[in-house]
Amino acid sequence: MRVLGVDPGLTRCGLGVVDVEPNRRSTLVQVGVVGTTPDMPLELRLLKIAETIDEWLDAHAPDVLAVERVFSQTNVSTVMGTAQASGVVMTAAARRGIVVALHTPTEVKAAVTGNGQADKAAVTKMVTRILRLDTPPRPADAADALALAITHAWRGGATKPTAGGGMTAAQKLWAEAEAKAKRTHR
Repeated sequence: MRVLGVDPGLTRCGLGVVDVEPNRRSTLVQVGVVGTTPDMPLELRLLKIAETIDEWLDAHAPDVLAVERVFSQTNVSTVMGTAQASGVVMTAAARRGIVVALHTPTEVKAAVTGNGQADKAAVTKMVTRILRLDTPPRPADAADALALAITHAWRGGATKPTAGGGMTAAQKLWAEAEAKAKRTHR
């Protein structure tokens, strides 16, 4: 399964493409960040994000687009910008008939670290390990986009139990953390 993960934002929008095999082995295809400056008019910021996501969707032809679910924050202008960037990204995928999946930050943290309350450093460390990278993806928005892609593939059915029908120790730990995160998030 090929997944394009997007950590939406107006200033930095993280993008990460990952191929995931049925045994959960995940491989980096490409990672990057599209950035805009606050002094740009909003419509031009959104246009830059739209053009970049179009390029990535055309170049990588993902099976699914995984986007961080926008949630309430204390800074209304930040959540508005994030929601606007998310809308542009989801619309680009919809135009191509690509499935869009939304995941909360807690789900992503639980999936890649086993702890739904993990910090950005822990997520980056685990993404680096899962993808067998020599150096951590930077900035954090890029690592978060990769974490979203991994999360969706692992949750979305691209992975299967081991040949004996059971789950590996890591899969069991992840499933337990995911269940705990869901209970906590309610």
